[in-house]
Formats: sequence, C-alpha cells, structure tokens
Amino acid sequence: MAGVDVIATAMNGANAQFIAQLYAKWVEAPNSVDPDFAALFAALDDETRSILMDATGASWAPRPTAFVTNEVEGAVKPAKPTASPAETRAATLDSIRALMLIRAYRVRGHLEAQLDPLGLKPQRHHVELDPATYGFTEPNDLDRPIFIDGVLGFETATLRQIIAALRQSYCGQIGVEFMHIQDPAQKSWIQRRIEGAPWLTAFNAKAKAKILKQLTEADNFETFCQRRFVGTKRFGLEGGESTIPALHAIIETAADKGVNEIAIGMPHRGRLNTLVNIVKKPLVALFSEFGGASAKPEDVQGSGDVKYHLGTSTDLVINGNKLHLSLQPNPSHLEAVDPVVVGKIRARLDMMGDRTRKSAMAIIMHGDAAFAGQGLVYETLAMSQLIGYRTGGSIHLVVNNQIGFTTVPAHAFSGLYCTDVAKSVQSPILHVNGDSPEAVVFAAKLAAEFRQEFAVDVVIDLVCYRRHGHNENDEPAFTQPVMYKAIKALKTTRALYAEALAHEGSVSAEEAKAISDEYNKTLEDAFEGAKNYKVNKADWLEGHWTGMKQADQEAERQEEFTAAPLEQLKEVGDALSRPPQNFDLNPKIARQLEAKKQMIETGEGIDWATGEALAFGTLMLDGHRVRLSGEDCQRGTFSQRHAVLVDQTNQNEYTPLNNIRPDQAHIEIFNSLLSEYGVLGFEYGYAISDPNVLVLWEGQFGDFANGAQVMIDQFIASGETKWLRMCGLVMLLPHGSEGQGPEHSSARPERYLQLCAENNMAVCNLTTPANYFHALRRQLKRNFRKPLVLMTPKSLLRHKLCVSNLSEFGPGSSFKFVIPETDELVAPEQVKRVVICSGKVYYDLVAERRERGIKDVAIVRLEQFYPFPVKSLKAAIEAYTNAEVVWCQEEPENNGGWTFVDRRIEGVLTCLNNAATRPRYVGRAAAASPATGLAKVHAAEQAALVNEALSV
Repeated sequence: MAGVDVIATAMNGANAQFIAQLYAKWVEAPNSVDPDFAALFAALDDETRSILMDATGASWAPRPTAFVTNEVEGAVKPAKPTASPAETRAATLDSIRALMLIRAYRVRGHLEAQLDPLGLKPQRHHVELDPATYGFTEPNDLDRPIFIDGVLGFETATLRQIIAALRQSYCGQIGVEFMHIQDPAQKSWIQRRIEGAPWLTAFNAKAKAKILKQLTEADNFETFCQRRFVGTKRFGLEGGESTIPALHAIIETAADKGVNEIAIGMPHRGRLNTLVNIVKKPLVALFSEFGGASAKPEDVQGSGDVKYHLGTSTDLVINGNKLHLSLQPNPSHLEAVDPVVVGKIRARLDMMGDRTRKSAMAIIMHGDAAFAGQGLVYETLAMSQLIGYRTGGSIHLVVNNQIGFTTVPAHAFSGLYCTDVAKSVQSPILHVNGDSPEAVVFAAKLAAEFRQEFAVDVVIDLVCYRRHGHNENDEPAFTQPVMYKAIKALKTTRALYAEALAHEGSVSAEEAKAISDEYNKTLEDAFEGAKNYKVNKADWLEGHWTGMKQADQEAERQEEFTAAPLEQLKEVGDALSRPPQNFDLNPKIARQLEAKKQMIETGEGIDWATGEALAFGTLMLDGHRVRLSGEDCQRGTFSQRHAVLVDQTNQNEYTPLNNIRPDQAHIEIFNSLLSEYGVLGFEYGYAISDPNVLVLWEGQFGDFANGAQVMIDQFIASGETKWLRMCGLVMLLPHGSEGQGPEHSSARPERYLQLCAENNMAVCNLTTPANYFHALRRQLKRNFRKPLVLMTPKSLLRHKLCVSNLSEFGPGSSFKFVIPETDELVAPEQVKRVVICSGKVYYDLVAERRERGIKDVAIVRLEQFYPFPVKSLKAAIEAYTNAEVVWCQEEPENNGGWTFVDRRIEGVLTCLNNAATRPRYVGRAAAASPATGLAKVHAAEQAALVNEALSV
C-alpha cells in the first residue's frame, strides 16, 4: 500500500497527464527522465506502479489525458496554463515528495514518538522520516511554499511547517499505529482525529482539575496503603497511576455513546486501586480485608481468595446515563480472564437482543509481558470478529511497565512493541506516554469512540513504569539497577502534573493540595471504620441470579422435573425429522431424518444424538435458550449430530430445533475456531452471566480439553468457592478406548475427579441416551447451578444396544445415578461377582457375558462419579451378599475412575456387611500413555480385561 494514497493524491488534472507520460517514458528508458523522477519511480512499490501503468493506458491505446480517483484528499491542482515545463516539474515534484513524507509519518511516526517517561530509550532516528530521503536536501527547501491542498489543514505550507505539524501529530506523547488497517474509513477516521495533535488543546481548566483529582485518588490510595499496611503485598499501581483517569475516560465516553454495561478484566497489578476508584468498592470493606477479614459473610461457605484476585460490581449514573460496571475476579494466571470477560459481554448482548453489539462492552487490561507472551491473547483477539463470539469490539488497555517480573522487553517479545499481536486483527494501537495524563485521557476517549463507531477491538499501550518490584517486598534493583535508579529520581505522575497545572495557572498549588487533603481524610476515615466492619451480604445471587440458592451437600437429589411430557417430546421429534420444502437435502441425511421419525413414532431405539436433541428442544419449549459451541459441533466430530442442515445446492443452512413452533426459545450452535483454552473460557464467561441458558462446550476429542486446563482448574472447578460465582456450563468430552491411539481415547476423567470436592461440580460417564437427556435438563431445572463434565461416547453413538425408549424421557422418569443389573441372572445370593463399571466398557462386558451365557456375574453401572452416589450404589449391590466386587475400567490403572472410586466403594461395602469388603481392580496396567497406538495390542488388551472381569 505504500505510496498508493500519495500517487492518488497527486494524480489529478494536468499533473496526471504529466506524471503518467513521464512514467511511461521512464518504463521504456529509465535514463531518459529527470534523475529525481527516476529515483521516485524506482522507489514505488508494485501496487503504486500498477496505478501509474493503468494511467498510461494499454501499449496500443492513446495516452490518457486525465486520471480520476475517489481518493482526492490533498489532490494537487492542475498547473496553470502559463507555467513552464520546468515550473510544472518543480511544483509537482515538491508536492509528491511532501505527500510521500506525510505518508511516511502516518506509517512510521510512532517510531520517534516521545513515549518513555523514564527517558531511558535512546531517541531513534528513522530514515523514512528524514526529509532528505525524499530529496529535500538544500537549506532553502525548508521555507519554500508547497501546495498540498488541505492535507494537515494546509492549502500551501512550507516544509518547515509540514514537519512541525507531523512531529506534533505523530511524534509527540501519542504514537499511533493505524496504517496497517485495510478499511479506508477506519484509517481516515483516526487520521482526522490525530492530525493537529488536538490533545494539546482539548482540556479546559475544569477538565484538567478533574484529571488531577482522579490522579490524586490513584496516587494517594497507593501511598496510604504503603504507609498503613507495611509489608503487605498489594501489587500497587505506582508508576502507572494514569490508568485510573484512562479508565474513567473510557467508561464515561462509552456511557455517553450508548453503552449501559461494562465488564472489566484485569491482572492483579492495580486491581485494588481499580476496585475502589473505578468500581466503587467501599474503602472500609477493602481495608477490612487488609486486616485479615473475609470478603463474604460467615454463613456463606467457600475458601475465598486473596484480595487482589477479587472482583465486584456497581451501578453508576454518568451524565444521566445508567451503567452497570463490573470487575471480574480472576486467578494469578495472566490473561486467563480475557475470554471470560468477552463471553460475559456476549451473554449480556444476547440477553438484551442487541445485534448491533453496542450496548455492552469489555475493557481488558494487560501487562506488557503478558500481552506479548500469553497465547490466549491471540485466541481472544481471533474470536473478536467471528459470528459466534463477536461482541462489538473490546478495549485493551496495556499497562506497559517496560518490564516483566524481572525480564526486559528484549527477552520478552520478538517484535517492536508488546502490542504487535493486535495487528493480526487490524486493531488500531495508540501508544501513549503515561506521564502525560491529558494525552492518556485523549487516547482513552478516542479508543471508546472508535469502538462505538466501528465495533472492533482497540488497543491502548500506556507506557509507564513500576515504581516497586513485582510486589512491594521485591527488590527490583537486583536485576534492573539502571531503570530503578531513574525511577527513584523521578517525581510521581501526579506531582509532575500538579506542578504543570500550577505553572500554567489551571489549578493552583493550594487547590491541588486541597484535593489531596480531602481524599486523604476519606482514606483515614475508612481505615478507622474498617476496625469494626463486618460483611452483611454476599456479592452473588442477585440481578439475573435472583431466585437461585446455594446448593446443599445432597449428592443424589432427584429432580422430577427433568422428565418431559410425551406430547412435547413428540413435537420436538417431529421437528427434527421435518426439513423445509424445496431444501436440497443430502441423501444420507435424509435417511437419518427418516430414522429419527421412526424412533419417535415407535417410541423405540432412540439413539444418543436424538436424545440430546430432545433435551435441547424440550428446554427450548420451556423458554430456555441453548448455546453449543466447539470445533465442528454443528455436524459433530463423528457425524452424529447434524443439528444444522446444509442445502446441497446453495449452501443455505437450516436448524430443525429452531423450527419447532413460532413462540419457542432458540438454539445457537457455532463451529468454533481451532481453540480450546479461549473458547472454553468464553463459554464459561457466558454461563456465569445467564443462569437461564444451557451453555455447552464440546471438545473435538475429550483428550484435547487439556489445552484448556487453566480454565478448568482456576475457573470451572473452583470459581464458586473462591469467588462466589455459580456456573452451569456443560463440558462434552468424547471418551472411550477404541483403538484410536493415545490422543483420541481418554478424556482424562481422573483429572476432573481429582478436582472434585465441596459439591463443586458433577462428573458423569453415562451409558444411555435417556440418562444423557435427564442430565442435560437437570442443569436448568435446579435452583442452583453447577458445572457438568460429561464423558460422551464415540462408538456408542451408533451402538445397537445404546438406545432408549421414549417412555424413559417422559413422565415418571428421572436421572439415574446408578443403573443396576438389567438382565435375568441367578438369585442375588448366588451371584459370585459384581462388576461395577462406567461408560462404554459396560457394553463390551454385557455383550461378552451374553455370548458366554454367564448368569452369576452382575454388572452395575456407575453413571455419576461425583457427587458420589452412595445411596444408589448401596441399593444396587446390597442384595449380592456373597459376591466379590470388582471395579472394571478400560483406562490404565493410574487413569480413569479407579483411584477415585476405590475407597468410596469400600465405604459402601463396609456399610453393607456383605462378604466383600474391598473392590478389586480389573483393567489395563498403569501406563504413561493413556492408550496404545497399535490396533492389535488394543484389541488384545480389551479382550483380556473383559475376560478377567467376567471370569470367576
């Protein structure tokens, strides 16, 4: 693109004829034109040359006399008829050279911007910003008038004036990267608002006093905490205090532009300051937590978390605009909260029915090292414009300390800036000096306005520093002595700004001191009040969660409402098998739909995918939306779901479940980008925002979920106990040993089971479509929400025995925690062995037992691992008084459910006083890899474990 806008600007009128003919002559004989023009033409890129070539016309055609372009900004006017060729040449060359210089500043000006408040980085000189590069080499070139037709606000300007305007606009306290953007409207919008450096005159005395007040609150809060809570880690904002005015500016601008909800995600640095000064957490509550008090009432269970991980929310009125503002809790795992915040905003937008994506917005704050180093940043950016995940753009505020923990930028990222990854989605990037508060606030307002205008992500790179080490007890001079010598000598941002305002007469030193004194008194009063402060209300189960209750410890609660009326089931089933008219359906899919029709009509043989669709459809008829996302989930990894039908002629899509009846709720099914970590985080964020939607994430194979392990460990398993955030997310993890190798066999159930405690989630390995149906429906039929982790089948999707009758979905049916023996055996007291198992291996066991005619071995299915169903298991096995008990699994001994169920089964047997007092393990030997990659070895192992389980 380099040079295209320059040539388009110059190619107008008589100049077009002159330049085009000159270019044609140069193409034929480079040495035949003036050396200045020859050098100019040689420097152009291919795209610009193509424009000039088009202007000359075809080789056999007459030479053109005009060239018209839509990009007329700064067009060079036709030369006067009286001008001599030499004058025309000189004026044209000056204009083109000046326009090329202007474009270079738009592209490269940020390289010489004054961004570092520490002044440690040597001033860089970039050759493309040197006028000499464009032929301006003589002293008198600086003061010769050059016609540029309104560019930079000048009709005609000297080179000296042009350079001054460019350096003020692009090389001051704001350095902007925007020329990588492909949308001309976005580039033009930024260019108009940056050129002329309007931030230098944008604020009157009242606005400056407001910025000073916000800086004072940020600065004094940190100073107070450092003095009152000596030695306490708080990950303060010192050195980056301009973050607080920036956040105020973003929020206020967004509210004025129609945003009524904002969710903030951020790391631990500066969180306490943001909590009290932005999200309005009471100072007295925070200081109480500094003293060791809990952030929740004593009657609310949970482990809690350190204060710099917690969040809160508030309702504000800004310039008459109501706005709900929340700060999301998150762990120390940097950037993990990013997709969670974006998922929450998508949920809010969907709840409001806002397809413009303008009424709710995410602000995501980052550290410089994390923004460059954590791959989740890219995953979150990559979702930003996808149909299933877009939110109208997020504002990313990078608090750039110019250091990681102890790692310098040269070791932290390979690019020029820590924000380079944002160019992958063509986000504009505003680099701004953190010690220039007015420039920071201007950039923040600009970012919010741009987001509202174009619905895309925007990045602010707030270049600042970290006055202390990684935390307040860390000594940074061990590894960064030069940086910290400079920091020690530098006055605070607030002090520098107060001095500047006093010098210019906007805010006197006395007024600045009064602002400081007033806030200090507020801090002292809160500190005294904290000594007797007690939390009287938990920050949860309000708003959209009103009516929800904290779950008790009942492990086997029966939710009778998981059954659906038969009429409703048939209505859904009819829609599943009814494609629209004139829809070119794939013949194989047509046969599948006919099979579904027969299932519903006969009430028999309902398979897994149909059972799932019946759960979705009946929930939708009850008024609940359903959201399912994951890799290839519309069709299903194993071609089982086909929830979205595709016309074979025109590629049009049709979702049967959205066409049950006119007044129903809807389902959204999105094939995700190839990401686990980011997408699972997004769906978690969605699920914690709306308790009335069934939200599901499906792994392409269950094995791949470990790419999102941070999200599972830090959020899904422990989010409620740490942060009082309920979540009803369902994880569908294809699982089963079927000879497909180490990475396509195990969903690693042992990892989820290791995380189970305090009734935090449900983990199941189901064996019937009906039980799957009830498990899904109970997610929304309870008055609380818990994550549900399901090991879902692969080969069982089409197994002739893995089917259910329609009656098992209807009235009188419910979820089965344990499925007892179903075949006719000898009398219970004559049964010699009870095999307890879970999932697919049941069908291998029962098929072999039937083939061998074994009647004295009972098989009991443990459908739910956790919460462990003690009562149901006891009822299923207590009659087998003389039988030994074995646990059979396909997974290696160190995987699967064995280590989890071993002592729990023993506990049940101890209560029964039967012959068996301990279960015995039957399954594969312990192994480092979850499965063999050799089909013959797999088959032999599977046959051996089945034989051992059944052989008494």
